[in-house]
Amino acid sequence: MSQKAADLPQPDILQPHRAGDIESFPGGKVIYLSPTPLPTNYAPLDFNQAIGEVNDAYLDFGGSLPTPFTWQVVLGGPFISFLMFVFVIPMLGGGLMWFIGKDIALFYVGVAGLFNEAFAKASVICTLILILALFIKAHYHFKFREAVPTRFHRQRREVAFAPGGGKPPIIVPWENVAAWVTQAQGVTQYGVQRKYGLGIGFIEPETGQQHFLELSQPGMPLALGLWEAVRAYMEYEVNTREEIQDPHGLHRPGDPPYEGVHTFHNARRRLHRRYREGEIGLFAVTMWYLWHILDLWTIPFHLAELEINIIQKAGQKTLPASLDEWSHPLPEEQWAKPSEELTRLSKEVKQRHAQQPNRPITAIFAEVYAEETLLSA
Repeated sequence: MSQKAADLPQPDILQPHRAGDIESFPGGKVIYLSPTPLPTNYAPLDFNQAIGEVNDAYLDFGGSLPTPFTWQVVLGGPFISFLMFVFVIPMLGGGLMWFIGKDIALFYVGVAGLFNEAFAKASVICTLILILALFIKAHYHFKFREAVPTRFHRQRREVAFAPGGGKPPIIVPWENVAAWVTQAQGVTQYGVQRKYGLGIGFIEPETGQQHFLELSQPGMPLALGLWEAVRAYMEYEVNTREEIQDPHGLHRPGDPPYEGVHTFHNARRRLHRRYREGEIGLFAVTMWYLWHILDLWTIPFHLAELEINIIQKAGQKTLPASLDEWSHPLPEEQWAKPSEELTRLSKEVKQRHAQQPNRPITAIFAEVYAEETLLSA
């Protein structure tokens, strides 16, 4: 089950931690969000669609499908780079020659010269970038097919981890699961690079072995938002995948439960509606069209649908059949209840955040726990 976010350190969860603890290391820090998963007050948002199936009983974490955005990066990146090399740079070079020489003829000479010089090289370089991107995409395609989700059952308030290697799944209480976000930075030949990740882990009761599931994230707010999506689901604060993956309402009734050509057309209709109603101006509409033209319009959306169909026909990995009965919904009278400690601390955190909305949530966690310790002393 262990999946390590690239170059991000794994904390030692054998040491006791609680929400709000911060551990520093050279170049970064680890912020703990659980055990005892307190509300972070971040918007529950699954930006990278790491969450798969969501229903009344359980949520699958790590069982998501590919999105058009990855195809936009794979195809749009090399295409935009090619345009920069053969059009933008020659235009800038020609403009500089015109500015210096004060002769319009120098502009045309500069543009033609740089275009002829750059076209062949740009074609080769951008083609190699495209091939490399396609190889990386193929690698992640097979990871999608092999990934086994982690299942969060909110009615039981339990989490099922699949350790892999033919071992049986491990079920642990929800409030005992450790969670953290990691921020790391380092200096490379390309400058300072920052990396972020969300980690979830637990200690196997029988062996004491640590298990981890870690996902890289584009930024700290998105890592916190992904964790909040899981936490809010477990506490019945969100109930559908659309609430955490589709905040702009780009899915319509009857649409497939993934991103595809239908979401592109829904987004364009929404754009036109917002323009007609005066919510946005002509500049925003122009930039939307420019962005999607540079990203090859609907081609990435068609390719995402094709890839999803291939994955679904091949069959994704799922949790073992031994969990089928465990995954079933329970009668409401059998639903597990949150602990008294979690209920009390969560209420206190929400009240203090409402009073001081700009205060870091980790400081509120630490203050609440400090007062809890004084009261119990």
